[in-house]
Amino acid sequence: MTGDFELKDKYNLSDAVDLVKLLRDPVKGCDWDKVQTHRSIRNNFIEEVYEACDCIDRDDSECLLEELGDVLLQVLLHAEIERQLGGFDIDEVSDYLIKKLIARHPHIFSDDVVENKEEVLVNWEKLKRREKGQKSGTDSIMDVPKAYPALIKSEKYQKRAAYVGFDYPGAEWAFSDLVSEVSELEERIETGAEKDGLEEEIGDVIFSAVNVARFYDIDAEHAAQKSAERFAERFRLVEKFAAEEGVELKTGDINRLNELWSKAKNALDCRNIK
Repeated sequence: MTGDFELKDKYNLSDAVDLVKLLRDPVKGCDWDKVQTHRSIRNNFIEEVYEACDCIDRDDSECLLEELGDVLLQVLLHAEIERQLGGFDIDEVSDYLIKKLIARHPHIFSDDVVENKEEVLVNWEKLKRREKGQKSGTDSIMDVPKAYPALIKSEKYQKRAAYVGFDYPGAEWAFSDLVSEVSELEERIETGAEKDGLEEEIGDVIFSAVNVARFYDIDAEHAAQKSAERFAERFRLVEKFAAEEGVELKTGDINRLNELWSKAKNALDCRNIK
């Protein structure tokens, strides 16, 4: 025994709950853990979720095992903080979750019939809107968390507007809108617009690009992440080739830099084909 916690070879979820309670104990707890608040560990929660997502992207199950534990710790800490404040506890979190899942799966827990997974999602959205008392598209859009990353938030807004009928009839319309927004940005640049004006137009271009992605069932956030990683990989090769050829990136001719970029891109394309 260490304090009120029994050391053993194998632990379960109940043990994790008890351990967090001990760490948060005002007398016996850890000096760091017991002074944390919802707000002080808010960013920790976000970071742990991103780290878990990174494991998923790398298909690394051993990494995911560890990072899911870190995410679980954040859930347990927030639940224990709230319990100590006189609010809910982890059992109430579980109770709320289970009741919500039962209510959102009437095709499993009642006589409702659905034909496919698409119909399941439609019903899920209807039930969620009913639970939250959302009577309009605006109600639904305003319910989207402000803390969402911009691309995810944009897609959520677009989907919720489309749910109530405010949408383009097809992808070609969304693409035409994207072209129009790019033209407006180009015009602002050519006329020497101030930073605020450029920021607005660049935002419109990004929002429109997300809408095109939505029509093709492409996750814009994931697409942007992959594009960023491709850039990083190509840039690594650019630096490698530049060093081999004695080219200084800071002082190199733009045409030479473009040649290095094309060389890096072709090298990676050939590798991916193989």
